[in-house]
Amino acid sequence: MNNYLSTKDYIVFLIYFVIVAGYGLWVYYRKKSESVGSKDYFLAEGSLTWWAIGASLIASNISAEQFIGMSGSGFKMGLAIATYEWMAAITLIVVAVFFIPVYLKNKIFTMPQFLHKRYNGTVAMIMAVFWLLLYVVVNLTSILYLGAIAVSSISGISLEACMYAIAIFAVIITLGGMKVIGYTDIIQVFFLVLGGLATTYLALNLVSEHYGGSGILQGYHLMTEKASDHFHMILDRKNENYLDLPGLTVLIGGMWIVNLNYWGCNQYITQRALGADLKTARNGILFAAFLKLLMPIIVVLPGIAAYVMWKDGLFQNEMMQHGEVNPDHAYPVLLNLLPSGLKGLSFAALTAAVVASLAGKANSIATIFSLDIYKKVFNTEATDKKLVNIGKLTVVVAMILAVIIAPHLGIDKKGGFQYIQEYTGFVSPGIFAMFILGFFWKKTTSNAALFATIGGFILSIIFKKLPDWADLSFLASTGFSIPNPTTGVYEIPFLDRMGFVFVICIVGMIIISLMDNKRGVVPAGLEVDTTMFKPHKAFLIGTLIVALLVTALYSIYW
Repeated sequence: MNNYLSTKDYIVFLIYFVIVAGYGLWVYYRKKSESVGSKDYFLAEGSLTWWAIGASLIASNISAEQFIGMSGSGFKMGLAIATYEWMAAITLIVVAVFFIPVYLKNKIFTMPQFLHKRYNGTVAMIMAVFWLLLYVVVNLTSILYLGAIAVSSISGISLEACMYAIAIFAVIITLGGMKVIGYTDIIQVFFLVLGGLATTYLALNLVSEHYGGSGILQGYHLMTEKASDHFHMILDRKNENYLDLPGLTVLIGGMWIVNLNYWGCNQYITQRALGADLKTARNGILFAAFLKLLMPIIVVLPGIAAYVMWKDGLFQNEMMQHGEVNPDHAYPVLLNLLPSGLKGLSFAALTAAVVASLAGKANSIATIFSLDIYKKVFNTEATDKKLVNIGKLTVVVAMILAVIIAPHLGIDKKGGFQYIQEYTGFVSPGIFAMFILGFFWKKTTSNAALFATIGGFILSIIFKKLPDWADLSFLASTGFSIPNPTTGVYEIPFLDRMGFVFVICIVGMIIISLMDNKRGVVPAGLEVDTTMFKPHKAFLIGTLIVALLVTALYSIYW
């Protein structure tokens, strides 16, 4: 096993780099003369096709936390972690039908802009600052850090050098604006899928050959035999990973909050569709839903394959870190087994995922700061050209901060993916409650929104700290509390905590809004026409296919 790249690998990677950078420059100079407005720069208004929107959604979503973190979770808990991907396919349909029409009808281009229009400037500014901190300190840094670890372990290049190189590459892509990001993401997704499938093919073949067989189908069959406990979507309470994926909660509980908040109330995701017309946006989101169904094959199965071989005595040293098994090593270990040339392709796929995701998030950071903070607080008369320049400066500053913070990021034994999910979950319930009532209940007031924003975060901390203050074993019979396999202390699974906080936020918002209404407070409204929720025929057919596929997958791997 060699943790370095051969000459062939570097040639393949160089080809990838030249194609992406060259195409990005061509798009930039071709489109540059057409428009230099801030909305065009940040949103590529009206210029992204449905396939560009769908590819860009996936490129921004799939990054190191999926390739490295989700493969690690596949190693640790099995196919159950794929619920984030397969439930996301259904969630994307919901967002396309009910969320995107509201945004487009009301000419919403940023999430703080929605909050300003629906509630008030205070709520919008609080959330704008909060989102900036979240995107820089959690999202940008975690992707950069996990990506650099993977690239370093595969190439043998130092971690610091990998972080600098990835950051610079992402900045180059981001400075071209949303058009460059959107269209280069098409190439990024191509390399991502092709390289990812190559790694999965190798992993399944390795399992087959290790047990004297041949072919990926036999490898898959052997995996289901040797690690049958890793092929269940719904975990039993006795499973040591139940705290991360608590049974049916992944179907009817907190997983909906995770996904709807991520895909429907998230600037760097919805931004891809906000510059398009409704039909194009919906088609792009539907395309992304189909791609999501494919992702577990690329990011989960390799982790399970690594687990099967590790359990049989392989990769014992490679999987260790600080004297303990680190699941996040599973994907890099497999990549180091690839033959020369093919390793370069998978290396390019991993780099593509990291760079595309970093570029998407950096562009969203620039969008929020320029349009929702700089223009509203520092320079209300700023021209479009000035806003674009401020946006470019913001990209550079945000990436520098990420490079500085990333080495100090504390990813615990949960693995990178679960770490990000749990700690993002401290704020998801309150934000989603604020958005969902803002969409569909006209009486929701700004005071109620503030309660969800601040109160939701405080409630999340309280639920997290409950085991330190009280014995929760009395909840064991209800299924909402189980002992931590490491400490023995009864805890509430974080997805259930999110569900509890969301319900409390909704109830609190309703009470506060009704009290405000009695005092004569008239909330700001949105333009909502029920006819805009009716999708076109082709979209309905695609939705039915996605729903049937997801149902079949859960039925097979229940």
